[in-house]
Amino acid sequence: MGARKNGWAWVPTLYFAEGVPYAVVMTLSVIMYKQLGISNTDIALYTSWLYLPWVIKPLWSPIVDMMGTRRKWIIAMQCAMAVGFGSIALLLPCSGWFALSLAAFWIVAFLSATHDISADGYYMLALTQERQSFFVGIRTTVYRIAMLLGQGALVTMAGWIELRYPSASPHTPWVAVTATLSILFMLMAAWHTLVLPHSKHDKSGKRLESLQQLVNEFGSSFSSFFKKPHMGIAMLFMLLYRFPEAQLVKLISPFLLDSQQAGGLGLTTAQVGICYGTIGIIALMLGGITGGIVVSHGGLARWLKPMAWSMSLTCLAFVYLSMSTHVSIPVIYGCVALEQAGYGFGTTAYTMYLIFYSQGPNKTSHYAMCTGFMALSMMLPGMIAGKLQETMGYELFFLWVTICCVFTIVTAMLVKVPDDFGRKQ
Repeated sequence: MGARKNGWAWVPTLYFAEGVPYAVVMTLSVIMYKQLGISNTDIALYTSWLYLPWVIKPLWSPIVDMMGTRRKWIIAMQCAMAVGFGSIALLLPCSGWFALSLAAFWIVAFLSATHDISADGYYMLALTQERQSFFVGIRTTVYRIAMLLGQGALVTMAGWIELRYPSASPHTPWVAVTATLSILFMLMAAWHTLVLPHSKHDKSGKRLESLQQLVNEFGSSFSSFFKKPHMGIAMLFMLLYRFPEAQLVKLISPFLLDSQQAGGLGLTTAQVGICYGTIGIIALMLGGITGGIVVSHGGLARWLKPMAWSMSLTCLAFVYLSMSTHVSIPVIYGCVALEQAGYGFGTTAYTMYLIFYSQGPNKTSHYAMCTGFMALSMMLPGMIAGKLQETMGYELFFLWVTICCVFTIVTAMLVKVPDDFGRKQ
């Protein structure tokens, strides 16, 4: 009972369940469709639409408040995601599998975004403020471990099945992966049914008869967000700081998987799982941790521009890889790790700015809106990235991405934050 009340029994598994579907929808789906013969243009366009539930999730977050407890929402969404992943496993061998599986992935994305709302709300209601602060670092670490599973271990599993059963249908490894995810979320739902405490604070915040009041409150919060000082510059920063990375992230896996004749590096699925999904994620984590440490000592204002340059210059790693004729596996792994570490370090500035800009009486709803713009900033550039790459080729595409880093650097120079924001007092 003590572990349930103080959070150790459920916080790590809850945020693991939050991280896995995001990694699967955003990254594993790209690798899966690439290996099943879908073009880069279609992969980038259609998988970018999967960001949409995270873009618009602030619009239906009041419904989670209105109807039922967060605990019930968490368990219901995990059960529904188990069904969603199971549906993908059943649909992949069917005719019309591409459109059907995309629709199922979109439903899983919607369920995952709703799970995020309920999990974050439950976390704040079921734990004291002291325990919430204690688990912040653990939440982040577990979320990254979930990404290691979604982008690393599961992709490597698919690659192992490809090698072990070469005569099997190309869909077989991904049927196994999505079926495994279905079983995982069945177990997650069962576990959280047992260990999530029934908090006295976890109850419907609004009843259906107060819908008009709820709409008015949401409208007031929404309008106040757009009346904040320096809104124009803030919007430019939120939408353009990650403009190059939003294009790059959609083509990293296809570049690693494509044959050398097609301009890629010709790695196997298992190698991509190790390279990008494991080593890359570890480098991303280390970059983010380093970013958090330096901001806590020097403040965001001091480190904002260096972080923008870090995220920009490390894009050159893919320019080098695309222009090299013969590259060893260790060099490929090293370049991917370098770019991901730079991205993790540079993204710290973005995350901290969202926290800064959300400050005020409506900080919870304003932060949700900021994260919606964050998802939009990844969705829109990602949609055109595949077409650009297939038109330009990988070499020119990665050069284009590097040129786009001008947006990252300029927007970082335009925004203003207090000198002491983020720094330990």
